[in-house]
Amino acid sequence: MSNKHAQFIKALRVKRGFSQSELAIKLGMSRPSYIAVEQGKKELTLSEAEKLSEIFGVSLKEMESGVFANYEKYKQMIIAYIRNAGSKKNGCITKTKLAKLVYLADFAWFYNHLESMSGMQYRKIQYGPVPDSYFRAIDELFEDGQIEIIPTEDGAMLISQTRNGAKIALSEINKDEKKLIKNISDKWKDKNTKEIVAFTHNQLPYAVCLDNEIIPYELITQENPEDVY
Repeated sequence: MSNKHAQFIKALRVKRGFSQSELAIKLGMSRPSYIAVEQGKKELTLSEAEKLSEIFGVSLKEMESGVFANYEKYKQMIIAYIRNAGSKKNGCITKTKLAKLVYLADFAWFYNHLESMSGMQYRKIQYGPVPDSYFRAIDELFEDGQIEIIPTEDGAMLISQTRNGAKIALSEINKDEKKLIKNISDKWKDKNTKEIVAFTHNQLPYAVCLDNEIIPYELITQENPEDVY
């Protein structure tokens, strides 16, 4: 087990408030054996990994990636882009373009810092890279009255911020992250959905992965700086 995965497991244990002894009992192993897991000296069996993911409330894919997804931060990133990249005319942005902008922020942040902004895992689908949770996040923001969704005649979904959404404090996003989001917004604000879809499809991370495959963040580091976003 790599140090990255061992540190991830330790961080989740601390975040969830478990002691090493408690987790050792839940996993059916001795405390020294569990400590060896957190030190990267012992591999988990598949059944132990499945049990641990259930205890922590994260997917096996997150366990494998060694990255903890910050779902609330991801939702705030969505709101930030609606505020920054919405049309000057009506404040709307298409659902597809919005997904691509958040993707660019996560992968551009990784390009410079070797870590994702939100920790979400992006999947290669027909219209571009997107986390499985994107659609749930949009539904929740709509149900909470923070965004409005308007279907168009051509089948697109236009998303805009409501008055309630405007009150949301973007507390999870730091100053430098907000600056990157603003820079990406400024570049793509006046470009249409087809243009940003074509751009992300041509990037290495999307191009080399198989359909429905999780896209490794590390691939973005092979891009030229001007092609990151």
